[in-house]
Amino acid sequence: MSIYKQIMGKQFYQLQPMLQQRYTLSEGKPFKAKGMMKKISVGPKWLLPLFFLGTRWKFLFPESGEHVPFSITNTSQTGPNGEKQVHWERIFYFPEKKRYFNALMSLDYNNHVVKDYLGEPSLFYSELVFFVSDKGHMRIESRKQRFVMGPIEIPLLRIFQGIVQVTEYYIEEKDVFFIHVLIKNPLIGTLFEYEGEFKADDL
Repeated sequence: MSIYKQIMGKQFYQLQPMLQQRYTLSEGKPFKAKGMMKKISVGPKWLLPLFFLGTRWKFLFPESGEHVPFSITNTSQTGPNGEKQVHWERIFYFPEKKRYFNALMSLDYNNHVVKDYLGEPSLFYSELVFFVSDKGHMRIESRKQRFVMGPIEIPLLRIFQGIVQVTEYYIEEKDVFFIHVLIKNPLIGTLFEYEGEFKADDL
């Protein structure tokens, strides 16, 4: 059973059928898709050097744009400690650059959250909660966050957090998935955002 089925319980079966297929990840059978980001935008210019530094960890990037080709691969695997994990590889193909936004997710069943470690090696940690809208759409929101420095994880006050909101759903007429990711800070506003569509290789 995928970590998403486990964390969502009965809610999982309220998702649109194609979303259920998309998040039913069997080990050895990755979910792969390609598509187009309608827009990608980042925060204020004074933050761009930090975003550029983030490219070294495959976590955030300074480029913005419209109609940017995109690919995603979700791979279910077993971690060194035996826990189930899902590796997220998201690649954005800018005209002269290939940028990544990668993560490794696992389950904290006791606290009813998904542990999301962003970057390779991990630079940022966020607890994620999953919901289903009344239309069967997937909604994901962040909770506690920490800055990761190797074995040290420093809790972040909400005022310093990048608060995450994700909406994903399936558009039957176009046979595509729609995704909108928004990361905001209470003081600065939008830090990172992308919105677009993608089509699965084999669903």
